Amino acid sequence: MTRQARPSRDGSRTHDAPPAGRSRPPRNRRPAASRAVAAPAPQVELPAEPATPARPAAATFAELPLPSALLEALTAQGVTAPFPIQGATLPDSLSGRDVLGRGRTGSGKTLAFGLPLLARTAGRRAEARRPLALVLVPTRELAQQVTDALTPYATALRLRLATVVGGMSINRQAQAVARGAEVVVATPGRLADLIQRGDCRLDQVRTTVLDEADQMADMGFLPQVTRLLEQVEPDGQRMLFSATLDRNVDRLVRRFLNDPVTHSVDPPAAAVTTMEHHLLHVETDDKQAATAQIAAREGRVIMFVHTKRGADRLTKHLLGSGVRAAALHGGKSQPQRNRTLEQFRDGQVTALIATNVAARGIHIDGLDLVVNVDPPVDHKDYLHRGGRTARAGESGTVVTLVLPEQRREMSRLMTAAGIRPHTARVRPGDAELARITGARTPSGVPVTVAVPVPAPAAPSQSRARKAARPDGDVPGAARRRRSPRRTAGHGAAEGATAAPRPRRRRPRPAE
Repeated sequence: MTRQARPSRDGSRTHDAPPAGRSRPPRNRRPAASRAVAAPAPQVELPAEPATPARPAAATFAELPLPSALLEALTAQGVTAPFPIQGATLPDSLSGRDVLGRGRTGSGKTLAFGLPLLARTAGRRAEARRPLALVLVPTRELAQQVTDALTPYATALRLRLATVVGGMSINRQAQAVARGAEVVVATPGRLADLIQRGDCRLDQVRTTVLDEADQMADMGFLPQVTRLLEQVEPDGQRMLFSATLDRNVDRLVRRFLNDPVTHSVDPPAAAVTTMEHHLLHVETDDKQAATAQIAAREGRVIMFVHTKRGADRLTKHLLGSGVRAAALHGGKSQPQRNRTLEQFRDGQVTALIATNVAARGIHIDGLDLVVNVDPPVDHKDYLHRGGRTARAGESGTVVTLVLPEQRREMSRLMTAAGIRPHTARVRPGDAELARITGARTPSGVPVTVAVPVPAPAAPSQSRARKAARPDGDVPGAARRRRSPRRTAGHGAAEGATAAPRPRRRRPRPAE
């Protein structure tokens, strides 16, 4: 008897049992204790040799077919020679090839895909609501960083950029796309909202980029990314870039990339010779004090924790201990997050307490220490957290505080990441802790940091349409709660509330 096929998560079909005469190999299940840590990521399953061989790497920008305005902008920005990932990928991407690129965080991936995207879009003009090029990223911060990095070059080519992310006014973003934007940098969820509202169409997108493709291909992003890629021009160019490329990316590669060329300029672990890795074993009772001493160091530090509540708790404790700390997590609005980052950049805040929202896409010049107060759950998160330091050839240190019950998992994680860390057992006040992290005793005098408050929005005509048109910034239930009260009549003054309706009395039945 043949069993009925059932759909799987990715839309393919599976069977409850194999056909007669064939046996199914047993599943290789990992022990429950080790499931929290990812196994070493295998290479993307691509053909050993693409049908078209890769072009030779470029040593200078001048030898590439870049517009003269773009070359002048590179010189004005002080970019004189391509980084390895740029020199390897630009000859192929500028010729229109689909590209799969891997380079460590901070290696110059943004210009590696940004320059060909802009060069191949130059000279064209987008219609209203119909962009010509698209960059998809997993986080708001990464979207803003990509926009900031590409703006000088887009301006030189007279191309218009629009950033489409959650946490900001969807109406303003819709207006930016409606005015015409050749390049859109977006997170998948907010872009899907605009498309659903009819404010954006992707049928004229000829160049599509997925930045941080490994996270975009995770189960949480894959369905949205797939639906978006189905809407772009089918014969267009597609580029996938990330610090890590594992088998999850293979689904997108096999379906959407045509004869892709793969460039990998770093080992899979994205190991950086200028980065030191330390596992500091601490007792549970000593962890909070050790964290406070590290945060009180001279200089800035990013500290990663698992949860928003944990970030807020640690921030409150550090402020009470005399450390100028601030929290950065998804529970804060985008304007608040932007202002917190500015405070960290200009030195008003010296300890940034973050969840994984900051692990990708945040660039802070001169940051030399990253601390995992809570160890990451897999090696990819570890690499992206650590990638906030030792960027573009600078040196840096990544420290992870390890409790006794976390030692075995951290050992597996380091093996998966291909890293051999330095290990030490420390306590608060130890000379070794101070040598590695610059830890010192905090003052103990409570301090305050100005809380970022969103600036009041300027009045706009879009506000008058909010009652008639749903706003994608808030869930439907929240929109209903925020809807304006019914007015007393068409001629009533704005904001006036209707008089309460008199209760209807039911007639009493005749006795």
